[in-house]
Amino acid sequence: MATGVQNAPNPADVFNQRLPFVLIGMIVLSGILLLKMLSFQQLPVEVVNELRPDYDRTISLASSRGLIYDRSGQRLAVNTIEYKIGISPNLVANPQRTATQLAGILGLDELETYQKISSDLPWVLLAPRVSAEQGHQVEELGLVAITIEKLPRRSYPQGTLAAQVLGFVSGDLKGYYGVEGKFQDQLSGRGRSEIISDIPFDLPPEQEADRGSDVYLTIDRDIQYLIESELALSISETGAKSGTIIVMNPRTGDILGMTSYPSFDPNDYQSVANASLLGNPAISNEYEPGSVMKVITVAAALENQTITRDWTYNDQSVLDMAGIRVMNWDRQAHGVVDTTGVLVQSLNVGAATISLGMGPTNFYTFMSRFGFGRLSGVNLQGEADGTMHVPGDPDWSESNLLTNSFGQGIAVTPLQMITAVSAIANDGLMMQPNIVSKIIKGDQVNYNQPIALGRPISADTAHIVRDMMVAVVQNGLDGGASLPGYTIAGKTGTAEIPTPVDYRTDAFIMSFIGFLPADDPQVIVFIKLDEPTTGRWASQVVAPIFRRLAERLVILMEIPPDVVRNTLAEQGAAVNEVSR
Repeated sequence: MATGVQNAPNPADVFNQRLPFVLIGMIVLSGILLLKMLSFQQLPVEVVNELRPDYDRTISLASSRGLIYDRSGQRLAVNTIEYKIGISPNLVANPQRTATQLAGILGLDELETYQKISSDLPWVLLAPRVSAEQGHQVEELGLVAITIEKLPRRSYPQGTLAAQVLGFVSGDLKGYYGVEGKFQDQLSGRGRSEIISDIPFDLPPEQEADRGSDVYLTIDRDIQYLIESELALSISETGAKSGTIIVMNPRTGDILGMTSYPSFDPNDYQSVANASLLGNPAISNEYEPGSVMKVITVAAALENQTITRDWTYNDQSVLDMAGIRVMNWDRQAHGVVDTTGVLVQSLNVGAATISLGMGPTNFYTFMSRFGFGRLSGVNLQGEADGTMHVPGDPDWSESNLLTNSFGQGIAVTPLQMITAVSAIANDGLMMQPNIVSKIIKGDQVNYNQPIALGRPISADTAHIVRDMMVAVVQNGLDGGASLPGYTIAGKTGTAEIPTPVDYRTDAFIMSFIGFLPADDPQVIVFIKLDEPTTGRWASQVVAPIFRRLAERLVILMEIPPDVVRNTLAEQGAAVNEVSR
């Protein structure tokens, strides 16, 4: 019987026969995987986020906030970086040593830190916000388990300087109050969102969000420091509870300095217990101005031709009218008094007599022209519009016509008061108060141009009232506000403080407004002290403070004395070209 032997297949032949099928299969599988990846990338962001592991999270990255400068380029608000520190416990090789290192740098409890590092969580937060120095120290440890997230923070290198002008920026980088609040949109720029991983090796690419605009203020840092120091000294010397000083250029409305006491540190705004301190009393706190208002009453009556420079009346110390009794501050009769005498002697009866002659329609028309009862439009957040009742209002009565003439029964802000008197200093033209000189965005520079709010009085009327205010300083204040070498125009105000029933007799608000040089005003100053205890009248308490402040201002602003200016004028030089 015959048998056959079948040869076994050659392995090499088998491999060569099957190889094409294996290659085709791998190509098909790779194509399927590629299509799956492409389809995954095209999913909506919401779906992708749901499919991502818990190691990923979306954060909002704020843009770099624009800086704030004073008029000469000194930085008032800048940006700094803090750090958020986290850790992935499953990547920690030596929990005990790591806990000791991190607790020492971050100021944490070592046991609590060790417990966090030893947990079975994928990621834990160690410190929500630490300084840049601490962040760098943690980085230098070289621990792969650590995640460090940059947190931008607003910083104010000048400390409390101009705090109420600047406002502050919260932890979420939103501006509040002052310039920070008013120009939030310009300063903040555009933020962005980014998905980041808590896995230390999964580093996102460095990206920059759109930077905000830089804001240059009209504030002069040196003048601001001067008035803040002067106000603090005045508060200490007089025992006043609070106060405000404003320095302005009456020709342009530019605010060179603005401060109120008490204030706060914008670097540490969270520690302020009384939220009212975060605002700016110079633009938001209303008060009854008292006799400073008499210069506005006289200016309005002169412009309305109700009176003239030579107008007189017979002062009998009391005016009974409209159900009230108006009395002079000294309770004395002054006999025949002219228009200048009303201001020099600060007579309530004289001011009330003038407003009665004007009548309510004319009187309140001029009060409105001077900006009372409405916003000035200053580019700061939080301005109040004051309180002025007019005929037709339920709270108005005929007696208001009398009392409003000498600053009682009408409430204004310090900014409104200095803006109104600035019209007298500026030949009758009232400028809008301004705190921002320019805004810079990249290569684009937007300058703030002076804006006139109106002309409540003519230049002739303004000059007449200016001369009367010079007479007040020279003859009515016993030299308290006089500055040798300079002609100053000014007026005091000693205002009673209203209560729900009547006016207090134990405390007063004292103020002074003055500008110089009187014939060519370069600066106007407003000073207000609340409830000082060292005197009864503003002429005794506040006028000397103005003189002390003016002595320093003329040096800082390089304002030459009258003799120098007159000599330059005689020689044909332009006085306004003198460096300031």
